[in-house]
Amino acid sequence: MSITLSEKAADYVRDYLSRRGKGVGLRVGVKTSGCSGLSYVLEYADDFLPDDIVFESHGVKVVTDPKGLLHLDGSELDLVREGLNLGLKFNNPNVKDACGCGESFTV
Repeated sequence: MSITLSEKAADYVRDYLSRRGKGVGLRVGVKTSGCSGLSYVLEYADDFLPDDIVFESHGVKVVTDPKGLLHLDGSELDLVREGLNLGLKFNNPNVKDACGCGESFTV
């Protein structure tokens, strides 16, 4: 079981955490939302919680909880540019369907 970052994504997160001046890693998860059922949660982790599951990818800690791991196992986050936007994108092998606007998914 794991959640990983591409090398470009890890460099991006590491740089952001450095400029931010605090944080232990990247927290990922899911929440019930949207028309397909689940949406991604992505934030910087300032500490670890008792139930956290921690992976390390290219020197960056990726933090999730058991519910998140259930839906995100095997996922890789990559740094992508779409038009003028630059951001992290989930490549999740568990997704069975996604809504048309791309805001939510089903596993």
